[in-house]
Amino acid sequence: MRALLSRAPGGPETLEIGQLPDPAVVDGQVVVAIKACAINFPDVLVIEDKYQMRPPRPFAPGGEVSGVVEQVGAGVTRFKVGDRVMGNTSMGGLSEKALFVESALYPVPEERSFEEAAALLLTYGTTIHALVDRGHIKAGDNLLVLGAAGGVGLAAVELGKAFGARVIGAVSSEEKAQAVRDAGADDVIVYGRGPFGKDESKALAEQFKEKAGKAGFQLIYDAVGGDYAEPALRSIGWEGRYLVIGFPAGIPKLPLNLTLLKSCDVCGVFWGAFAARDPEANRANIQQLFDLWKDGRIAPRVTEVFPLEQGGDAIAKMAARQAIGKLVVRVAD
Repeated sequence: MRALLSRAPGGPETLEIGQLPDPAVVDGQVVVAIKACAINFPDVLVIEDKYQMRPPRPFAPGGEVSGVVEQVGAGVTRFKVGDRVMGNTSMGGLSEKALFVESALYPVPEERSFEEAAALLLTYGTTIHALVDRGHIKAGDNLLVLGAAGGVGLAAVELGKAFGARVIGAVSSEEKAQAVRDAGADDVIVYGRGPFGKDESKALAEQFKEKAGKAGFQLIYDAVGGDYAEPALRSIGWEGRYLVIGFPAGIPKLPLNLTLLKSCDVCGVFWGAFAARDPEANRANIQQLFDLWKDGRIAPRVTEVFPLEQGGDAIAKMAARQAIGKLVVRVAD
């Protein structure tokens, strides 16, 4: 089968089209012919050997896919050949076929495209876990979303509004700000590009505090990291929850005295490990996402679709923090 392969550590320019063996179906598992694969920040890291897992090479990056069931193993009861499905896999999404355990797959609603289906599970699954399980969101909360125009950022804006929060989105350009407003944010902050000096960091903290109001933010959803983290933490309210999502701007160092002064929590969010450790709770979250999707309260925003041969360009755009919404690679027609 054709795949976009990483043969040696490096950037997106090192990826090349090649061949991998077709997966063989086994009991309880399903072979899916992949139609679309969404790009996420782990795809940037894994090809450079900077992710927490290092798959043996050659491998195809990509973990968020949709497609059609091609084979089912003995004992599979939820799916049959020809069913339209969506799911997550640790790697291999940028290839023509992948093997899934049955429980990792969900049916694609008939009215949804493969591109839209590929863009739902990881971003919204991460975000509902962050806001509900880790952040204990409630109606009326003040929520700050850093990196609000990216895939997880827009998911946080939409889900924050669906759960009744006041949502402030923070982004790096006016183009991104408009996308966040369109997603329903109550207000938007346009910040500069780091790294920041001491005065710039203080000025950004004041921007955040002004938007937060006297009570501060009850929830901060940080999908950026880097020099944006400390100014955001300075705007958190009493007993607020700071949700650590990712680090495209770098891994920050936080002064822990701030957590004492605000009696706040810094909460790590590792959706993949949560889904593996508590699959029933994860499936309940995913079902809630499907209900919100059906009701039109959330909708993955696919802003660009690339052919498989240009999958590296999609990853490069993600690495450069130029993506708005979701970038999707069309693997096959």
